[in-house]
Amino acid sequence: MKRWLAVATCVVAGTVAAMPAATQQDPWRCPEPAELLADLDLDGTLAHVRYLADDLLEGREVATRGERCAGDYIADRFRELGLEPAGDEGTYFQSWTVRTGTEVGEASRFTLEGAARIEGVAWTPYGFSASATVQGTMSRVGPGTGQQGRPGTIWVVEGAAHPHGPAVDAHRFASNAAAAGASGVVVLLGDHDPLPDPSAERRAALSIPVAALTAGAAADVRAALGVGTPPQATVSVQLTPVHGEARNVAALLRGVGGAPARQSLIVGAHYDHLGFGGFGSLSPNAVGVVHNGADDNASGTAVLLELARVLSSGPPLAQDMLFLAFTGEERGLWGSAKYVETPLVPLEQTVAMLNLDMVGRVRDDVLAVLGVGTAEEWPRVLEAANAGAARPLDLRFVNDGFGASDHSSFYAKGIPVLHFFSNTHPEYHRVEDDWHLVNAEGMDRVVELLASVVREVVPTAGLASLTPVAGAGNPHGAAAPQDGGTARSGFRVRVGTIPDYAHVSGGMRITGVRDGSPAAKAGLQGGDVIVRFAGRDVEDVYGYMYALQDLEPGDEVEVVVLRDGQRLALAVVVEAGRQE
Repeated sequence: MKRWLAVATCVVAGTVAAMPAATQQDPWRCPEPAELLADLDLDGTLAHVRYLADDLLEGREVATRGERCAGDYIADRFRELGLEPAGDEGTYFQSWTVRTGTEVGEASRFTLEGAARIEGVAWTPYGFSASATVQGTMSRVGPGTGQQGRPGTIWVVEGAAHPHGPAVDAHRFASNAAAAGASGVVVLLGDHDPLPDPSAERRAALSIPVAALTAGAAADVRAALGVGTPPQATVSVQLTPVHGEARNVAALLRGVGGAPARQSLIVGAHYDHLGFGGFGSLSPNAVGVVHNGADDNASGTAVLLELARVLSSGPPLAQDMLFLAFTGEERGLWGSAKYVETPLVPLEQTVAMLNLDMVGRVRDDVLAVLGVGTAEEWPRVLEAANAGAARPLDLRFVNDGFGASDHSSFYAKGIPVLHFFSNTHPEYHRVEDDWHLVNAEGMDRVVELLASVVREVVPTAGLASLTPVAGAGNPHGAAAPQDGGTARSGFRVRVGTIPDYAHVSGGMRITGVRDGSPAAKAGLQGGDVIVRFAGRDVEDVYGYMYALQDLEPGDEVEVVVLRDGQRLALAVVVEAGRQE
């Protein structure tokens, strides 16, 4: 499950797992299930989790070898069940290109007037830096300096923790500096601070060059700043985005219904995780250590696979079933956003979407079901399905169809959704989330429940009929994250936007707005792209968040959006943020 916008710098180190010799020779070779499960008496959901959460799959980060191995494993299981390929060109895969990192070009350089060129081992650009060259005066800014940055200068800030606060967030500082007219930013690191690693940076480029200097090089800059006349410097950055292939896995179980326009019920789960930590990890000092993500979300993927087995081997359904394993959820619902943008089954023929995310820790029989307020029939369907189970679960209903997982992408399109979730735990997004901690019996009970839900929605004769609650695409009931997680992050204000995290540059696209929110009152709509907010240009969701941090409840701000190719200015009065 995705953390709503964990703002962090990504650094990816080498694998910590001992790789078989064949894998060392062919870095894209995937371990065979028999190799990993040979000495274990496992089957069903637990066998799937054990494979997907093995160290050799390296945390299944999107567009990596481990993610590819996991996708191949899922496709092979669908193939064994006789499900039809539902992806591109007769395959099980829906593929597209995503940014996987950044390369630093040889033309990058940093020169301080009156000093020798500072070599690459002593400095590096951040991966979110602009590719540009600036030459100008350096000015010290930041806490403890008593100085404000001057427009048109290269701002210099101390990056290490200081008596006035924690270490600087380079991305936030540089974004604000760019909005205030700085021509560039230089971050001076402390004695024990490593240089940033641009190789895994996926965020969009800012509008100015941003560089970090090691403690030794930083000392030269501090000395130059202390002699009276502000020093001159040249910062030249050449960065090239690196791209890779991301893949959703899609398989179709044909129903026996003969309607001219076939309808489908979708069941989905994301199979990616955090790789070697960094972005989204809650394990301190664990960058470079594999995060196996057994519960998040090998568990949901395992239930998806077993549900496919149960339904494909049981009585025929009157309706098609589309099984989707999404990638990129941890990066911002990338896979589900890609699917609803280019659906494999027309969205107007999609009856509902059932989402499985973190269902491996069922405790005390409790299972949360979110999205119950998105269709009138959901309470009855769930209660009937649960009542027929050998061991009914204690279902806890939440109405809202928005949340931090892939069902949100479908609900934003007005499709009824359910999200099954066994709740968080101390190992969430940490290195310790491993296969031996999942509850296999609980996952099997979730499989049984989902199979019954499907058969309640898809009757033995005729097509399913669900009635979306009026206003689908907006929330109904309990609240969920919004504004990039502003309320959860302790922000003072809220607007009520639902960000589209798959839209990485050119403004912040929103998938919807909350009923009764400031955004709704101002006339913002799903599909709008916010390009200017509160007097500053917005390139992505980060710039939007940083602008929110400067506001107070009751402030009226201008919001400029792109809608159908036209710029539209709207006035929004922000409200006090609520803990949600």
